[in-house]
Amino acid sequence: MLSEIIDLDGDKMREECGVFGIFAPGSDVARLTYYGLYALQHRGQESAGIAVSNGKIIKGEKGMGLVSEVFQDTAKLQRLVGDIAVGHVRYSTTGSSLLVNAQPLLVRYRNGFLAIVHNGNLVNGGELRTELETEGSIFQATTDSEVIAHLIARSGEKDIEDAVKKAIPVIRGAYTFILMTKDKLVGLRDPKGIRPLSLGRTADGYVLASETCAFDTMGAEFVRDVKPGEMVVIDADGVRSEQLFASGGDSLCVFEFIYFARPDSNLDGRNVHTARKQLGRRLAIEHPVEADIVTGVPDSSLSAASGVAEHLGLPYEMGFIKNRYIGRTFIQPTQEIRDLGVKLKLNPVRQIVEGKRVVMVDDSIVRGTTSKHIIQMLRNAGAREIHVLISSPPVKCSCFYGIDTSTSGELIGAQLDVPEIAKAIGADSLGYLSEEGMLESIGLPKKGFCTACFSGCYPIQLGISKRSKLMNDEEDDGGCGGCGVHI
Repeated sequence: MLSEIIDLDGDKMREECGVFGIFAPGSDVARLTYYGLYALQHRGQESAGIAVSNGKIIKGEKGMGLVSEVFQDTAKLQRLVGDIAVGHVRYSTTGSSLLVNAQPLLVRYRNGFLAIVHNGNLVNGGELRTELETEGSIFQATTDSEVIAHLIARSGEKDIEDAVKKAIPVIRGAYTFILMTKDKLVGLRDPKGIRPLSLGRTADGYVLASETCAFDTMGAEFVRDVKPGEMVVIDADGVRSEQLFASGGDSLCVFEFIYFARPDSNLDGRNVHTARKQLGRRLAIEHPVEADIVTGVPDSSLSAASGVAEHLGLPYEMGFIKNRYIGRTFIQPTQEIRDLGVKLKLNPVRQIVEGKRVVMVDDSIVRGTTSKHIIQMLRNAGAREIHVLISSPPVKCSCFYGIDTSTSGELIGAQLDVPEIAKAIGADSLGYLSEEGMLESIGLPKKGFCTACFSGCYPIQLGISKRSKLMNDEEDDGGCGGCGVHI
């Protein structure tokens, strides 16, 4: 039975994290990192932090909440003086939402100081933690990032580059790391390239960030994407890189284009807004519908909605107003006002939708609960018909690579077919974009994406605990219907 708990983002994949690093002697690196994290805020809203090296020691400030909340006291930034900095915004996918798990993670070990920021998830993180604890390691947090820190500290190598090269081969998963020592910045992307990382240049140095929108905010120039399996090192001698893993089988998370990344970011040379608009055009081709207006669910669906409207030759209207000053969730004190949670975040414009046949475009449906309430709001506002178009295939499988998704038992796409989903959410019709149409619309090589949440084909072998969870989900709920060869 599908859950009826109201979550304002219940029909969305959960954001991962945003990482940022800068090597720029002579610049206010803490403030530039602050600007970079502001641009990456959409990737995580639970905690934020910045650490800076002055060449001798590393100091850090972090806290729970948004970047603006954590650094509301400008004295925190003023205390962070140096030439190198790393920053992080977090949404927890492993580890509780606690201050101890906020990043950057600062480590002092026999070779000096180390700060680490991380986006993604290790599929064998639990097994590695158990092995390290058996060998005497003591963990303070519950994140995969600390596992990496312990592996580096125990490598026995004095040079950070050698330590990384020795530690990294034992980990499996989707990740981007940025490491900072007292005099170096090191960026690393997983062998499949599931999590993004880009390199930029400032007047005084270089920058690493999850998305290129961070470069625009601080006036940096995009240089290139970090390659899958590549280690980039930035120090006083400039930038150098080393390919730690053989290239091939790139699998960038397709949800970066569908939902996660900001529309003004570029991934693999492709603008996100342009790609989403093309997703909408292809969606309209695959599911033509007779209607009066097209509207999108703010914000990530607006680009696709404009593409749908253009192809169908229908007016693109602002059917919803989004309250941008409300948090992720809403505490429902009584059963009678449960629906108020969604209404506080989104409000339909009656004068736009009343008496109209409405095409409502969204990027995905995860559990279906929020979609059901949004559709009901449109009906209450007088919409005559509501046709829902989704700019991605049905989400049928859990993600184990750093995105917080429900188990397959809670995924409406794994439990019901399309007509049944349409009935469950109260839509007059429902159309999903095909996987082929999605990949063709993005305009990059089809084999360059991870689509496990749609297909069940996981590009990286899962760890024991995650493999067990997947098998239990399949036994209980009918499975993901994937190829199974990568499990």
